[in-house]
Amino acid sequence: MKELATRALSGAVYVALLIGSLFIQQATVILIGVFGIISLTEFSKLIKLKSFIQYIVYFIIYIGFWYVCLQNSTITGTDEAIQILLVITTFVNLILIKDLFTSKKIPLFESKRYIATTFYLSSGFVFMLLIANYQNEFTPLLLLGSFILIWINDSAAYLVGKNFGKQKLFPSISPKKTVEGFLGGLFFACISSYFIATYTETLGFTPWLILAIIVSVLGTFGDLIESKFKRQAGVKDSGAIMPGHGGLLDRLDSIIFAAPFIYLFLRILNYVS
Repeated sequence: MKELATRALSGAVYVALLIGSLFIQQATVILIGVFGIISLTEFSKLIKLKSFIQYIVYFIIYIGFWYVCLQNSTITGTDEAIQILLVITTFVNLILIKDLFTSKKIPLFESKRYIATTFYLSSGFVFMLLIANYQNEFTPLLLLGSFILIWINDSAAYLVGKNFGKQKLFPSISPKKTVEGFLGGLFFACISSYFIATYTETLGFTPWLILAIIVSVLGTFGDLIESKFKRQAGVKDSGAIMPGHGGLLDRLDSIIFAAPFIYLFLRILNYVS
């Protein structure tokens, strides 16, 4: 009972801090940046990377994209820089998905680790920032809606999987995840997309429904990939900053991985509309 209360309290603090900051642009920039530093620290420990280079790279791309893309968006080459980062990040993430199915170990865990710290993790926070400031306008409800979809998907997947789960989804990586849980999470995320579309007045129901599918599928991949990194490191949690939950990376792994694909969909949506 005490452990459950601790877990609930730390989770409530995390959610309150996140939601509270999303309505002030400067606070959003700072919070996402700090979350990125903490997650990068936890990830560096997982892959046994004892260096400061990854932090330098993180600060360069995070502050660079904040300043150039959000404060001085008229500078020549801004959109091209975003596109290049998006293409490389998407490519690296697709390779990580491939390795999830085809390799016993993730090669980036032992070699080319700076690729993982830059384009798997650091760029994920850059795209969270870009989602919250989409088209150079402060759009916190887009990012908040994405987080809500992930929270609903995770909660529903846990409850459905616990009560009805029989078929294991990926037993070699995450023994507790089930196919039934995954489908339950996807279903309730899709249902919730209607209410997000109605009450946020950001996008229509169809775009939010597609985002619910993107978040549920790619967020699950993100969770599984981080679980594989932890399994290779021989640890249960990425850290201990959140009592009862583990590390911050454990809470953000889904949105980190899904953020570039969310941003890609928003760009496609803007192009075709």
